Amino acid sequence: MKFALIGQDIPTLLPTLLTDLLFAGRQAAEVVVEERNAAMQDVLRRYGQAICVHSGLESRVEVTGDRAEALTGADCVIYAGDCMAATRFHQDRAALSGTEEDDPGLTDQARVNGGVGGLMHTLRQGEYVLSLCESMAAHCPGALVINLGQPMARVTAMFTVRGFRCYGLGRTPMRGANGIDSICKKLGFKADEAEADTAGLPGFAFLLSLRRDGEELLPRVEALTAEGEFGRLARRWLDWYGAVPVGDVTDHAEWLPAQPDFIPEENPELGETVERRKERILYMNTVGEKGAADKEGMMAQLLLLSKAPPIRPMRLALALLRGEDLTMPAVTRVNGGELPQLPKEAIIETGLALRRGEPVPQRRMLPGELADICGEIDLTNRLAAKAAGGDRGALRACIEADPALEGLDRLYCQELVDKLIELHSDVIERLAVEEE
Repeated sequence: MKFALIGQDIPTLLPTLLTDLLFAGRQAAEVVVEERNAAMQDVLRRYGQAICVHSGLESRVEVTGDRAEALTGADCVIYAGDCMAATRFHQDRAALSGTEEDDPGLTDQARVNGGVGGLMHTLRQGEYVLSLCESMAAHCPGALVINLGQPMARVTAMFTVRGFRCYGLGRTPMRGANGIDSICKKLGFKADEAEADTAGLPGFAFLLSLRRDGEELLPRVEALTAEGEFGRLARRWLDWYGAVPVGDVTDHAEWLPAQPDFIPEENPELGETVERRKERILYMNTVGEKGAADKEGMMAQLLLLSKAPPIRPMRLALALLRGEDLTMPAVTRVNGGELPQLPKEAIIETGLALRRGEPVPQRRMLPGELADICGEIDLTNRLAAKAAGGDRGALRACIEADPALEGLDRLYCQELVDKLIELHSDVIERLAVEEE
């Protein structure tokens, strides 16, 4: 079995990926990491081989700057890349901030995944993802894709429309200020004591059920939300959509019109900090030099795992590839009828149940108002993904359809997006601004 790991966020995830593959999954495999930095290649290779030796399995980790070598014969590609570097975000934000007296700007649209900022994020991602799809079509056309790249729905759509079976794992609604863990804590018990069912879109998930010892607790959660226990935005969206938002409610706000009492984050966390990167490299070097069985190496490995993101893409990949049973919350995928009020081609996020590696249908009904807004956001997502391939018509349709632009002059937004495309023309090559 061969895994190709692609994207600049892979080094951060590598400890969890290898642990779930070699120790929890007990799967011998060839793992190839694409990494163009020669110094980092050595760090990752030595780290990976130390983990393989400790596992006792006949496995190997290779690191290469040659994409064809990484992809050839891969059974699964795990993508964890992102062109949304902090500098790019701040370029967008500066361009969206008005500088003239008659130009108030659209600073509220400087968002990571939704609105104008999210559209630009999508177009930048598209250049990288579509190039990857072309390489995969040549070297591993039947590979399973696990997408970890943002904007989650839009990147997943890019892989899907090019014929790849793709599942995604994004920021989980199970954790955070309005996550399932926080809701359960407010109710007086731990999250692992309850069964939660969430549904919606990536970054726009809502609670459909919360059961503990056979008792349905959703009415209690709705009552607390209505009383403001989970914040103004959660209360507002319960009133608007008849459902409780879960996960970071600032993610939900990205997909909606400007909120008078909400200002998007000026400095969102975009990837690994410099300090965290230095720390990770130090721990990886320790494991690579001392070995994973050595006391010092073992401690370094534990520290690496303690700082890893909560998503578990390798668990999902192994269940799909080996035909196993698995239940996993908040998995992004093509709808296919799971949420019957949305188109079958919609990119949704719900809990996933696998039986012998095949999805078990679990049809879920959303409140009517929630289904309506999810339909609008999903259409926007799929149009944005199509626009990333160079489709100017889809770009215009996306701007017309986007609920995050409600109340704004859509023609002005189109002109603004064209200017931003020109600003980022070094990385947005498929969507040249039309000549007048």
